[in-house]
Amino acid sequence: MTIKRRLAIYVSAAFLILFGVAIALVYLSFSSFRREEFSDRLEEKALTTVELLLKVREIDKQMLKIIDQNSINKLYNEKTLVFDENYRLIYSSIDDASIRWNHQDLVDLKKNKRFFRIVDEKDVLGIFYDFEAADYYVLIAAEDRYGNTKLRFLFYSLLTTFLVGIAIVWIATYFIIRRLTKPLDDFQARITQISANELSTQIPIDSSRNDEISLLARAFNQMLIRIEKAFSAQRAFTANASHELRTPISRITFQLDNLLESEGLSLATRQYLRSISGNVSQLSELIDSLLLLAKNSPVESNAQFKTERIDELIFVAYEQVRRSFPDFKMNFEIVENEELADGLEILAAKPVLEIAIANLLRNAYQYSPDNCATVLLEQTSADHLTLTVSNSGELLGEAETGTLFQPFTRGANARKTNGSGLGLSIVKRILDYHEATIRYMNESGEHRFIVTFKTLSKI
Repeated sequence: MTIKRRLAIYVSAAFLILFGVAIALVYLSFSSFRREEFSDRLEEKALTTVELLLKVREIDKQMLKIIDQNSINKLYNEKTLVFDENYRLIYSSIDDASIRWNHQDLVDLKKNKRFFRIVDEKDVLGIFYDFEAADYYVLIAAEDRYGNTKLRFLFYSLLTTFLVGIAIVWIATYFIIRRLTKPLDDFQARITQISANELSTQIPIDSSRNDEISLLARAFNQMLIRIEKAFSAQRAFTANASHELRTPISRITFQLDNLLESEGLSLATRQYLRSISGNVSQLSELIDSLLLLAKNSPVESNAQFKTERIDELIFVAYEQVRRSFPDFKMNFEIVENEELADGLEILAAKPVLEIAIANLLRNAYQYSPDNCATVLLEQTSADHLTLTVSNSGELLGEAETGTLFQPFTRGANARKTNGSGLGLSIVKRILDYHEATIRYMNESGEHRFIVTFKTLSKI
C-alpha cells in the first residue's frame, strides 16, 4: 500500500472517530432529552389524574375516566393505574392499553418515590403520592410516537451525514495528499531512470520550495556526485591498470611467437611454450574484458548503431570463434516465416554485438562435450526476434543459474575449462545497451541462452 493511501486512510480514520463520537453524543443527548421531556409529560398527566381522583370529591371514577379519555393532553396508547396504600387498584383508565407491573414495583416505588423505564416500546413512569396521611401509587404508561419518530429521523439523518462525510473526507484527503506528494512521484520517476552509466544526472530542484522533498532531492544529488566520483576512480584504476598490463603481455606474446618459430626446440619445450602462450592469450582476453567492463558504455564512440542483419553477425562471430577453436561446429537454423526476411534486421553496434554473440558461441563450445552449438533464429512476434544458442553438457544447479551473469562467476561444470567468468557478464551488458534481454534455461540435457531483440518495426 502506498504512503498516499495510508495517509488518506489514517486521516479518514481520525475523522471517522471524531465525527462518529460527535454524532453519537448528539444522538444520545437528543435521546436523553426525549426521555426527560416525555417523563415530565407523563408525570404531569399522572399528577393531574390522581389529584382529580383524591381532591375533587364531586368527581366519581366513571366521570374521571370520561374526562381522562377526552383530555386534550391525552397520550398515545396511554394507560393509568392508581393504587392505595394497601396496593389495591382503585383506579384504571378505560384505555385498551396495558401496563406490565408486579407487586415488587409498588414496594420499590414506596422506597424510591419514583421510577422510569421503557418496556415494549412504551415509557412507564411510577410516582409515589402522599395525600392526607395516606400513600398512593400511580403507574402511567404511553408511547412517545412523535418523539420516537423524531429520534429515528435524527438517527438516519446522522448516519447518512456520517457516511457521506466519510466518503467526502476520504476522497478529498486522497486528492490533497496526491497533489502534495506529486513532487515525490516526479522524484521517484526521475531516479528510476538513472542507471550506473548516468550518474552525472541531477534531479531538478525548485528553488522556491524548501520542503522535505526538496531537501531529499538535494541530498540525493550530493549522493550521486559522490557515487560518480567513486565509480570514475574505480573505472580509471581498472582502465589504467589494464593498459599498463597490455604492454608487457604484448611483449611476452611476441617473444613466445619468436621462440616457437625458432628451430632446434625439443617437442616438450615447444609444448611447454604453447601452454605458456595459451595462458598469456587468456590473460590478454581477461584484460580486454576488464577494459570493456570499465567503460561507461560497452559501445565505443566510433561504433554507431546501424541497421544490421542478425544472421550475418552470427556467421561473423562464428568465424571469430573458429580461429581459436577450429573444431567448433555450429548447426544454424531459421524458423520459416513469411515476415522473417525483414524481421532479421535490427539496430546494432556491429563490433560489440559480434563480441556478445561470439562469447555465447565460445561458451557453448567450451561446455559442450561434442564441441557443437545449435543456433536458432525465430520471429516470435511482429516486433520481436529470438536468438537461441543451445548446447549439450553438464547442467547447472538452481543456485548457480541465479548468478550466471555476474562477473567472475563460474559454475561447477567449469572446473576443467579455462576462463575468467567475465564472458556472460559482458554479453549481458552489451545486450542491455541494445535494449535486448537474455535468459538462461536448462532442460532435456541442454543449456539454452535465449536472446530477444526488438526488430526495426518495434524500434
